[in-house]
Amino acid sequence: MPLAAERFQAFTPQHFVLIGIFVAGAVVLTLVGRSQRRAGTGHRFTRVFAVVVVCVTVPAQLYQLAPWDFSVGSSLPLALCDFAWLAAAWGLWTRHRVPTALVYYWGLTLSIQAVITPALDQVFPDPRFFIFWTMHFLVVWSAIYLTFGLGLGPGWREYRVTLAVTVGWAVLAYAVDVAFRVNYGYLVHKPSSASLLDLFGPWPVYLVVSLGILLTVWALMTWPWVRTAPRPAAAWVG
Repeated sequence: MPLAAERFQAFTPQHFVLIGIFVAGAVVLTLVGRSQRRAGTGHRFTRVFAVVVVCVTVPAQLYQLAPWDFSVGSSLPLALCDFAWLAAAWGLWTRHRVPTALVYYWGLTLSIQAVITPALDQVFPDPRFFIFWTMHFLVVWSAIYLTFGLGLGPGWREYRVTLAVTVGWAVLAYAVDVAFRVNYGYLVHKPSSASLLDLFGPWPVYLVVSLGILLTVWALMTWPWVRTAPRPAAAWVG
């Protein structure tokens, strides 16, 4: 009789090692970004970073769409992190305020939650193990580098744009969830592993509570950037 498939367990030694790698990368990229900001350099590094994001995530997305790995409930590029890595690459390449804001808000609230409380069915060395961790690491690292490193923070316009894009994504994902009986974005039910959503009540209460928390947290994340002037230019120069 085959053994039941293993599932990644949070807050185990392996998870703490991964968190350590994540924290170390975040610190290094913050210091590198601040050094580049002071020196007025870093354009080549930023674009190389964008290329790395694309070169890692595109093959990962294609792998999940391959016949031997495809699952309608997990392979479609409908999770928010699938849009977050696009924003990360776009923001790194152009330093435009909108994609930079998208990856800042999504990365530092939603993607980082996946790092802390991962909902992952595969363990090392399954390819999806590497896909999960590299994608989430790169999204959050991009957000940290662009904002806390280079100082490209959002304003209230970017806050509103992010809310509108996020609601649009939720409508699309929920429609697919209902049509195919899947659960992208955990819009139909909570993840099977422990998460912060467990604190917010049953469906659909946890969705309303989550939206209210995001509205508040994203506003608080915007305030430090708009209370000081002048804001750093976000357009690509050179």
